[in-house]
Formats: sequence, C-alpha cells, structure tokens
Amino acid sequence: MGNSVNNTVSLGSDSLGRLLAKYAIPAIIAMASSSLYHIIDSIFIGHGVGGAAIAGMAITLPIMNIASAFGAMVGVGAAARISIRLGEGNKRAAERTLGNAVLLNLTLGVAIMLVFLFFLDPILLFFSGGEASEETLGYARDFMRIIMFGNIITHLYLGLNEQLRASGYPRKAMYIMLLSIVMCTILNPLFIFGFGMGVQGSALATVIAQSISLMIQIHHYTSKKSFLRFHRASFRFDRKIVGAILSIGMAPFLLNVCASMVTRFMNTALLEYGGRGEWDIISAANFDGNIGDVYVGAYGIMNRVILLFIMVANGFNQGMQPIVGYNYGAKQYGRVIKVLKYTIICATIVTTVAFLIGHIFPYQVAAAFVDSSNGVADQAMVEIVAQGLGIAMTVFPLVGFQIVAGGFFQYIGRAPMAMFMSTTRQLLFLLPLLLVLPKQFGAMGAWMSMPIADAGAVIVAGLLLFFEIRKLRRMEHDMHFSR
Repeated sequence: MGNSVNNTVSLGSDSLGRLLAKYAIPAIIAMASSSLYHIIDSIFIGHGVGGAAIAGMAITLPIMNIASAFGAMVGVGAAARISIRLGEGNKRAAERTLGNAVLLNLTLGVAIMLVFLFFLDPILLFFSGGEASEETLGYARDFMRIIMFGNIITHLYLGLNEQLRASGYPRKAMYIMLLSIVMCTILNPLFIFGFGMGVQGSALATVIAQSISLMIQIHHYTSKKSFLRFHRASFRFDRKIVGAILSIGMAPFLLNVCASMVTRFMNTALLEYGGRGEWDIISAANFDGNIGDVYVGAYGIMNRVILLFIMVANGFNQGMQPIVGYNYGAKQYGRVIKVLKYTIICATIVTTVAFLIGHIFPYQVAAAFVDSSNGVADQAMVEIVAQGLGIAMTVFPLVGFQIVAGGFFQYIGRAPMAMFMSTTRQLLFLLPLLLVLPKQFGAMGAWMSMPIADAGAVIVAGLLLFFEIRKLRRMEHDMHFSR
C-alpha cells in the first residue's frame, strides 16, 4: 500500500518526462496491441472466411462503437474524477467514485445488451443503409449476437482498466490488457480455422479473453495490498458522483457515438456511390458483383490501419491523464502546461509516421488483409485501400495535436468544452461533407471528406487550446504572487 501512495504522490513532484514515459508507455503498448489484435483478427477473417466477412465486420464497427461509447463514458469520466480527487488528497471520494463506476457499468451493460439483442436486425439494416447484401449482413449478425451477450463483461473490463491506470497502476493495466489480447490472438485462429466457427469464433474468443482479464481486475480491487479497493459502502449510487462521472465522460461518449454515425454514413455513401465517381479506381460499370460491398470492406481495412495509429497517439493521451488530473487538482498549473506540450509533440510524431507509411507502403498494407489471388473482388479491395489510404491521410500529421487537445479538456474536468471538442470533427465537418461530396465524386468524395474534416478540427482545437493555456498561465501567475 505504501508503494501505491508514493506512486500517486509522485505525480505532483517527479520529472514530467519520466512520468509521461511511465504512464504512457504501458498505455501505448496496451492500446497498440489492442488495435493490432483487431488488425490480426481482420486478417484471420479475410483469409479464413473472405472479403464479404470483412465487409460484414465493417458494418458492425459503428454498432460496437455505440455499445463501447457507454463504457467509455463511465470509464474515462470516473478515471478523470479519481485523478482529481487523489490530487486533492481525498482517497475516500476516489473509492466512492470507483464503486459508482462499477454500478453504472453493470446497469448500462445489461440495458445495452437487451436493446441490441432484441433489435439487432433493424440496427444492422440501419447501419448498412439497407444496401448491403444478405451475405454481408449474415456475417455481421453472427458476430454481433455473441459480442452483445458479453457486453457486460466488456464494459466492466474496459472501465476497471481505466481506473487502474488513474490510481497508480499503469503497468498492471497494460499487463491485463495484453493478457486479453494474447489470449484472443491464440483463440482466434483456433476457433476460426480449427473449429470452423468463422466470425462467431472470433467473437467468442474476444468474450472469453475479456472474462479472464476481468477476474484478475476484480481480484486486484478486493486485495488489501491495493491502494484503491472495493468497499461495500461505495456500492451505492450517489447522485453527485454519478453526475460528475457522466458530465466528464460525456465527451468520449459523444466521440464514439459521432464516430458510429460517421461510419454509418460512410458505409451508406460507399454502398450507394462507390465505383460511380470519375476518379474512383474501380468502376461499378466494369465490375461483376456488388461493388458497394467491396468499397465498404476496403473502408473497414483503412479504418483498422488508421485506428492503430490513433490508438498509439491516444496511449500518450491516456498517459497524460493521471498527470494532468492530479496536478490540476493540486493547482500546479505550470506542470499541467508542460506535460501537455510533451504529449502533443509525442502524438504528432506518431501521426506523422502513419502519414509516411500510408503514402509509401499503401499496397503492402492492403495486401496484408486480403489475398488478391482469391478473386476479382479481393483484388479490387486491395486497389481501393491503396488509393483511399493516401487521400484519407493527407493531413494526418496534424491529427495527433487534435487528439491530445480534445483529451486535455476532459482531464481537467471542463465537460462542456470537452463535449464540443469531441463532436467537432464528426458533426461539424465530416457528416456534412459525407452528405455532399460522395454524390459528386463517388468514393473519392468520401475519402476527400476525411482530411478536410481533420484540418477543420485542428484549427478549432488550436484556437480553444490557446485560450485555455493563457487562462492556466494567468492562474499560475496569480497563485505565485498570492504566496
């Protein structure tokens, strides 16, 4: 327990570069590994089942985002509140927040599971825009039924990992997530190829792996050696605590919901207009089959690749969270600004590397997911991914800054600003562009929408962050002269 206390207190005194490395590296490894697992999963499905199954998985992506949005709302909101309370020296309030977060995740997990299972077919039709083939929808349906039965486990597992990181156990959070990923990677080919379960095997592997990781987390929070622990008195809903968790967590919730809506409109645009634009690399007129499914599958691959680098940048973001939250609670604003700068630099390097890979090796990236020798559809998918990646990543070096800026407002408890920042890219820029550009330019218009929206979101983030930093500097100055 003494070590845990020291881990928390050091957030206000240790070297910021060392602290960021200590908290960010485990988060990066865990999040990058998670994203890599999804990429490997897609490769297994692409080679073991086929391109149509990848298209089905692309349709499930926005649905899974909405389900996880509720978990992220509770997990991130509770983690930010725990960090601030620990910075204030109020451990009891931090433990009450932990108990309320568990109750919220249980309640929301059950409710979402029931809604999605009862209305799965209409939901799949909505997110496919009613244009996907029955084969593609069948794969999506088989996958989501199993995933939704494990939704409670997913909510608790992801939420408790956020709180582990916030309470001074970044390495343990990493090890638990890595365990889940390694188990998924082992079970996936066993279920898909060995047992011939296809996409259902992939879903089952995910649920089993997360269940084992959840048991380890529960053991941690019930151990007397842990700094923050489960207490019976903490498992009572407190209106103020719940309100604080939900208000801070509303930003990542909206981010996930908006991302889901964007994916839905992107899928619809590609199903309807893919291959019909003058600059589209594969023409619907010269393709024997459902060209829309091929474009949706290509977007699913692009999304996996882009998400890998966003997750790495978010790893730095998550590493920043307990440092910013603790020092903001302790009113050490100079340290808050300094670690923000470090994190922006690191995240920008990550997204710049992604930009270079997307432009130098697009064909190699695409070919890893599908075997172009399997047929015309899979060969077309490789060509589409190679073209789309280069366009989608046009301004990607700037995205790292926007990711960190959005997270920063969450971590200092600025809920309204965080909510606005989380919806800027998707609602203010990307959705309107997706309603206009694909009609004019086909799939090329869909790809073009992404960098234009990124550029707009970066400008907004830069302006808001400039004024926030100026305010923090003024508060730091006032505190210095009041001593």
